[in-house]
Amino acid sequence: MSENLEKLLRVLKSSEADAWEVTETREKGWEFYLIRHALDQNRVKELTSFQVKVYRKTEEIMGSAGAPIPPDATETEMARRIAELCQEASYVRNPVYRLNTPEKETDAVPESGSPVDLKAISRDFLQTVAALPETDTEDLNSCEIFVSEIRRRFLNSEGIDVTAVYPRSMTEAVVNARRDGQEIELYRMYHSGTCDREQLTRDLTETMRYGRDKLTARPTPALEKADVILSTDAACEVYDYFITRLSAAAIYRGISNWKMGDQAAPETMTLRTVPQLPNSSRNAAYDSEGARIRERMLLDGGKVVGLWGNRQFSQYLGLTDSFIASNFVIEGGKASAEEIRRGDYLEIVEFSDFQVDAVTGDIAGEIRLGYLHRGNETVSVSGGSVSGNMSELIPKMAFSAESRQYDCMRIPAVTRLNGATVTGAV
Repeated sequence: MSENLEKLLRVLKSSEADAWEVTETREKGWEFYLIRHALDQNRVKELTSFQVKVYRKTEEIMGSAGAPIPPDATETEMARRIAELCQEASYVRNPVYRLNTPEKETDAVPESGSPVDLKAISRDFLQTVAALPETDTEDLNSCEIFVSEIRRRFLNSEGIDVTAVYPRSMTEAVVNARRDGQEIELYRMYHSGTCDREQLTRDLTETMRYGRDKLTARPTPALEKADVILSTDAACEVYDYFITRLSAAAIYRGISNWKMGDQAAPETMTLRTVPQLPNSSRNAAYDSEGARIRERMLLDGGKVVGLWGNRQFSQYLGLTDSFIASNFVIEGGKASAEEIRRGDYLEIVEFSDFQVDAVTGDIAGEIRLGYLHRGNETVSVSGGSVSGNMSELIPKMAFSAESRQYDCMRIPAVTRLNGATVTGAV
């Protein structure tokens, strides 16, 4: 245990806090900044941060307040900030609940995860970017790569002391496309654990194609009601609607009216939490409250069979075996992607903005690039918007058997929303 952490724990134990939580995060990272394919600069970083949360409670009321504490703060500075947090926590009047406790009384400091090979992960990213299949009119403008080892230690006043070690990476890329004196830039940000070479190559190659097609796109016609297909990361918003509404916080707060046994999704759909997904940036074994993350089915046959959430709201709902989920898998499609794409439809691959409201179910998106399929003709279109409501779209939605992963979510590769409203660009 570091001297600064020992000092912080000493201050907490002597404070007016009735309970407390501390998260110490140590991040070792390598960063690369490329112009075209030339390395412009690179650097190494090593950071340590403390996040503290204190609780004041009576038999019926419990309040909390949290803030970061500089690791190099003096003991006096730490004591002053924690006293301020204790005062803030006394103003909050939530129903009382218990913090997580160790799974075993004899638990020492279990550490989950292996040291991260920053060199190997960085090499994979750099080699992948260098080998992109560019053309005379579509290429990489710039790229920034961030690779980190996260070592997160969580302690609380109930005796939990656990550490999770995992990789976290981010890639920012700008691609260019040119045609007849016109040029367009498309920006991408990818989060992952390590480097999935095949996925990153496919994503950036698709982006270059989208840039090329955007330059020849026609205005989106007013289609009124149309079948809309989502095959990029925008589809995550659709499935996040289900994930959010299955959280204890959403149900307790009245954001979601779903309850156990409700038919909330198509009959073939399953949704489950998993502790690990290959290449996810959220593969920590423990959540931010020290609970072990586990696999749990939330939707089975489209029916609500489980919930996930933090300790507070889970206890308010009478759930004792709670954890904050980090990775999600959605499955259940019976048709292939090719079959889902049959008939007339508008496949939207680029949005200026796309949102699904977890409360109302309203969807709204501004179309930047789509492919309109009518009979045997396919044309690229741009402009206009798509809208609708999940309550109307869920019964008729379809999704492919094939899947695609976007960081911490594995979802159907192709999602079809039948009967959405499409407003034209003119």
